[in-house]
Amino acid sequence: MRLPISCLPYGILSLLFLAPFPATGFYLPGVVSTSYKEGSTVPLHVNRLTPMNSDTDTQARSAVSFGYYHPGFRFCKPEGGPKDVGPESLGAVIFGDRIKTSPFELHMMKNETCKRLCGEQKFDMRSATFVNRRIRENLGHNWLVDGLPAGQPYRLSDNGPWYYTRGFPLGRYHDEQHPNLHNHFNILIDYHAVGAGDYRVVGVQVDPSSRAGSKNLDDKTADCGDESTPVSLNENGETSVTWTYSVDWRPSPIAWAIRWDAYLHVDDPGIHWFSLVYTTAIVVFLTATVSAILMRALKKDFARYNRLESFNLDDFSTSAVTEDGVQEDSGWKLVHGDVFRPPKNPLLLSIFLGNGAQLFFMTGITIIFALFGFLSPSNRGSLGTAMIVLYCMFAGIGGYVSARVYKAFGGESWKRNIAITPVMVPAIVFGTFFLLNLFLWVQGSSGAVPFTTMLVLVAIWFLISLPLSFGGSWLGFKQAAFQAPVHTNQIPRQIPPSAQYLRPFTSMLIVGFLPFCAIFVELYFIMNSLWFDKLYYMFGFVFLSYGIMIITCASVTIMFVYYLLCSEDYRWQWRSFNSAGASAIFVFGFAFIYWVLRLRFGGLTSVVLYVGYSSLITFLFFILTGTIGFFSSWAFVQRIYSSIRID
Repeated sequence: MRLPISCLPYGILSLLFLAPFPATGFYLPGVVSTSYKEGSTVPLHVNRLTPMNSDTDTQARSAVSFGYYHPGFRFCKPEGGPKDVGPESLGAVIFGDRIKTSPFELHMMKNETCKRLCGEQKFDMRSATFVNRRIRENLGHNWLVDGLPAGQPYRLSDNGPWYYTRGFPLGRYHDEQHPNLHNHFNILIDYHAVGAGDYRVVGVQVDPSSRAGSKNLDDKTADCGDESTPVSLNENGETSVTWTYSVDWRPSPIAWAIRWDAYLHVDDPGIHWFSLVYTTAIVVFLTATVSAILMRALKKDFARYNRLESFNLDDFSTSAVTEDGVQEDSGWKLVHGDVFRPPKNPLLLSIFLGNGAQLFFMTGITIIFALFGFLSPSNRGSLGTAMIVLYCMFAGIGGYVSARVYKAFGGESWKRNIAITPVMVPAIVFGTFFLLNLFLWVQGSSGAVPFTTMLVLVAIWFLISLPLSFGGSWLGFKQAAFQAPVHTNQIPRQIPPSAQYLRPFTSMLIVGFLPFCAIFVELYFIMNSLWFDKLYYMFGFVFLSYGIMIITCASVTIMFVYYLLCSEDYRWQWRSFNSAGASAIFVFGFAFIYWVLRLRFGGLTSVVLYVGYSSLITFLFFILTGTIGFFSSWAFVQRIYSSIRID
């Protein structure tokens, strides 16, 4: 007899065969490149200042970003004031990108030794305190030259290739009492010749320095001074600062199509491979163990139960049954009259399952798009935009699944199901997001999402997600209800006391731990990307980790449900959902450990943001993994009870 779980090893083998191909992901360059003639103006745009690690401090000290032209920074502005650069994508706005024009003048292949940006800037006590605090929080500049991030070079070994970080520090400090502001920028731009007189930008490096001796001259030029005396802003008085820069153009053999390779490198790729091999070995062992145990146990159960049915009632007199080794119903067959009894709160469970199915497909399709390079890092915010759009587009699946499950549970409040399914989870997410956004508004952060963008999100939900969910629910309720393979008794049977490992809290810890093991390494790198504003592009590993997590979650939940039914406890619906969803407990615990080891927030806003967003991710992960556990268990229960004869 074949069970659904027996095909799991083949899924694992399929993932392993795919491993060499998607392991690192790749970048599909844009179809439009910009070529410049010698002397042509090359735009330098500025983005928000974000937290980053420094050479002396590897901990993030803030989760708050600030716009480049925040009044406290006293940066020079272009003539006529800064202007927005093009329409940003929805994801870019939500993640805080605010790209503006700048007063920097760059001309292809024209070097500049020392050039002034604007007149002398005065820092009063308030702005000096503000900037010094931002330096202590390791905030960094984010510039864009021809769409390419300006950064600083590094390499992993003395003879290894050079890579670029994204961004460079606002200032430096040897101790927290004496921060120095960078006021001079040495801009090094790599260009590649593509034809007769045509050149393209393929690399941008900025070496900032602090020079208190810089000053403007009468002929609108500048004296850039030297680095012997750094700029130290006086928090008890006024400080004058002169902003200057220099430009150096360098020929490079790097082609435009691969210019992002230096930014997309991930440190320690061996850790990813070790994690992949480690988790794959665990999953293979786990799946093989589950398959062997269940196949052996169920085979014996089926033989005993079906053999029992071959006896006539008159044969159960004295020793006929005993002699043949056949006993009365026991174990999971004993609860056949209750196993498909509707659970408590079927409406809530069906809503969670509908939204979980929606999250499942959204996550899978987004990872596949990113894996094949369609969500390019050069298109800022494309990943966030894709997640929002796909989630709304899959609202029909969410409504359909919720309706089918609720109808299978025998629910009668179908109008409430249709109305609440597309509202409940999005309302929790949007409400949390709005409350966290209020803290950013109060802080004056560029990460605060504008009110108009909030209205756009509501409009997308109202015009796309809501109608699709209603349509999916309507189709779901029009379908015939799932027929259980056995009849449900009118009177529920009494549930005997269960073993310690089958009790709710213990089983949640046991079942939830293994799926978390499949993703915790990639989760660490994703957390680094979120809180240190780094590029993450190892979607091949994410793809494999996601597949392994699905298999692990299904395997351990099926095993748990089998032992639960053998203990004559038929309340498997909520138990399977909660036990599989308990992986989220470990995700939140991991976030707390990450906070202790990698973060050192000094303000309330950063703490609230971190806890709030971690809780939000935990909630969505709970729904996702709970849905995987429930449907794998449902398929298992349907299969085993349809394989036995019950009078």
